[in-house]
Amino acid sequence: MIIDDTEDLRDLLRLALNRGGFDVIGEAGDGKSGIDLVQAERPELVLLDLSMPVMDGLKLVSLVRQNAQLKGIPIIIITTEGAEEDRERGLALGANAY
Repeated sequence: MIIDDTEDLRDLLRLALNRGGFDVIGEAGDGKSGIDLVQAERPELVLLDLSMPVMDGLKLVSLVRQNAQLKGIPIIIITTEGAEEDRERGLALGANAY
């Protein structure tokens, strides 16, 4: 699953993943739609942006990790911002990689 507010990046990631033999089962452009989609689809992996409208990626990580049925889903944060503080906070909240 890809959760990122930049449609072009979602398209590029989906193309790369599909070429690598992976299926993208869902995409969302904001954190609120993303958490709803994670709850509905229960993906094997989430690629997640941090800076998004409605709900940011850090809040989404926190909500997934608080949900007993979802907390085992691996989350990889992908972002162009790269602030050390965001990396540390994302990993502390339970993201698997940054």
